[in-house]
Amino acid sequence: MLKELKDVLRTVPEVEDLVGPEDAAKLLSVKEYHGVNEVKSCLRSAFTKLMTASKEAVSEAITKLIFRLNAESKVRTLTEKENLVLSLEKQYPEDVGVLSAFFFNYIKLSPGEALYIGANEPHAYLSGECIECMATSDNVVRAGLTPKYRDVQTLCSMLTYKQVFPEILRGVPVQPYVRRYTPPFDEFEVDCCSLPPGELVVISPVSGPSVYLVMAGEGEIQVDSMPNGEKSKQGDVFFVPAYTEVKFSASGPECMQLYRAGVNSRFFN
Repeated sequence: MLKELKDVLRTVPEVEDLVGPEDAAKLLSVKEYHGVNEVKSCLRSAFTKLMTASKEAVSEAITKLIFRLNAESKVRTLTEKENLVLSLEKQYPEDVGVLSAFFFNYIKLSPGEALYIGANEPHAYLSGECIECMATSDNVVRAGLTPKYRDVQTLCSMLTYKQVFPEILRGVPVQPYVRRYTPPFDEFEVDCCSLPPGELVVISPVSGPSVYLVMAGEGEIQVDSMPNGEKSKQGDVFFVPAYTEVKFSASGPECMQLYRAGVNSRFFN
C-alpha cells in the first residue's frame, strides 16, 4: 500500500502539488522498517495537506488533472483509478474527494460479497446497491463527495491510517437458502436469505433480537407470538425478539430476498 501511495506522488503531479514538496518528500522517503507510527505520521500529514487545501487550489488541480487524463486517454489506456476519477469529477466537480480517491482502495463487490470496515476508517459508496449494517456510533464525519456538512480537520485527525486491503466476505451457509456474514467484532452479524418461490425457511431462535429487511419479492412471515402469518413484501421491516422462531415463505413469482441483522453469535459463546 505504501508503494502505491508513492507511485501516486510520482505519477499524479496534481496531487503532489497539493501535498507540497516537504510532505511529499517525507512520504516518498519513508520505509516500512521505519515503523508503523512513522509511516502513519507521514501519511496523516500528506493526506491532511491534500484535504485542507484551499478551494481555489483544489479546483485548479482538478481542472489540470481532468485535462491531462482526457489528453492521455487518446494515446494510452487509463488505469481503473484514473477512470474512476473522471467519473467522480462529473458527479462532484471541484470536490477534493475526487483527488482523495488516489489515497483509497478501489473495490468492486459482486453480488453475494461483503466487506467490513472498522471504526475510524474512511469509505465512500460510489454506485450500485448494498446493505449496510452499522454498529452504534455517536458521529458520522464527512469530508468529501457529499453536499452535507464537512468536518475535514476532525476526519483527518481521527483516521487510523492503516494500509490494508479489506477482507472480502462471501458468507457461510448456515442452513438451506441462508448465508451468514460475520465480521470480527461483537456488535452484529448479517444473514442473507434468498428464498425461491413456493419455498419455506425456518429461522431457529437466536440469543439476541433481530431486525429483518425484505429487499425483494413477497411472501409471508410467521413468528411464535403471531397466531397467523402476516404478508410481507419489498421494503418491509420486522423486529423479532430474542429466542423467537421465525418462518418465511415466498409466494410471489420471484425469489424473496431478505436480510437479518442481529448481535454477533460469538458474543454469546
